[in-house]
Amino acid sequence: MEHTRRAFVTGLAAPLILGAQNKSGSAKPVVGQGDHTYEITHDWGDLPSGIQYGNTHGVVEDSQGNIYVHHTVNKASELHDSMVVFDADGKFVRSWGKELKGVAHGMAIRKEGSTEYLYLTANAASPKADPQPEVQAALVKATLKGEIVFKIAGPPDIAEYKPGADGKAKPFSPTNVAIAPNGDVYVADGYGSSYISQYTKTGDYIRTFGGKGTALGQLQTPHGIWTDMRSGTPILMVADRSNNRLQRFTMEGKPVDIIGGVTLPCHFNEYKGDVVIPDLQGKVTLIDRNNRVIEHLGDAGAKSMDDLRALRTETRDHFLPGKFVCPHGACFDHNGNIFVVEWVEVGRVSKLRKV
Repeated sequence: MEHTRRAFVTGLAAPLILGAQNKSGSAKPVVGQGDHTYEITHDWGDLPSGIQYGNTHGVVEDSQGNIYVHHTVNKASELHDSMVVFDADGKFVRSWGKELKGVAHGMAIRKEGSTEYLYLTANAASPKADPQPEVQAALVKATLKGEIVFKIAGPPDIAEYKPGADGKAKPFSPTNVAIAPNGDVYVADGYGSSYISQYTKTGDYIRTFGGKGTALGQLQTPHGIWTDMRSGTPILMVADRSNNRLQRFTMEGKPVDIIGGVTLPCHFNEYKGDVVIPDLQGKVTLIDRNNRVIEHLGDAGAKSMDDLRALRTETRDHFLPGKFVCPHGACFDHNGNIFVVEWVEVGRVSKLRKV
């Protein structure tokens, strides 16, 4: 485990409004029904001219209403900042995080005392990446302006990650993070060995659970992870993506149950008992406090990821209004609106305004 404290380099540029929805004057698409009806603005936010999105992987709102977008950075981007911050109206505020170019992935925000912090996960980089990212296969705790508080690099030094008979180390590529009420940190190794590891609030190792499989307590691509406080007792909810389900654990890592209703769930965010779940197979799912499906918003009707794979690499001109391609991250704002970011090569941020 490695602990560091320093600052990410910040890059600024003049804002450029992305291709606005409804240039023809047509109405914006509306999805959902009843109390869960939303008007969609695609390509939300005044992105600086020097930054071009890569895959947009995570989104959160801070207590001031600012929106943080975590992305991998497009290869054509002049600036390499992986974090872009907007105010509530979509005006550019700041950017930072060039050290995470190419590997920016999961994100959680937490207020500790009077200060808010971001918890970020960085994937393992491709061996072919040149240059290699400065931060990879790691959890990073940072201030809202990019100063690193601590970093946990690599997997825990435990038997589960020791090399096998072939001499090869077990893969480790974290995808997301959850924080317990007491500050304990849970890191999901979604793109590696499908374990979840728990640490103290200062980064000291506690335990590991999960591992690849389909049985209760086992996981296949634990992509998103969240501390569910809706019942008053903390429960760890996991987006068990490749098993096409949600799975719940105690905070000590004991399996509780399995929940269906999703296809390729990616992550979670909660607002007044409802939970938004970005689903990689072309939809955004809402569930209620009893974990029953309310709506599948913007459903592209894809029968498999193959139906969406080609769209991922296309320009925005090929995206259908009101339909999602590959939702990867989502969050509610303080008014109950939803922000969705997608796993597409040109990036996309959509605001679903509650109507």
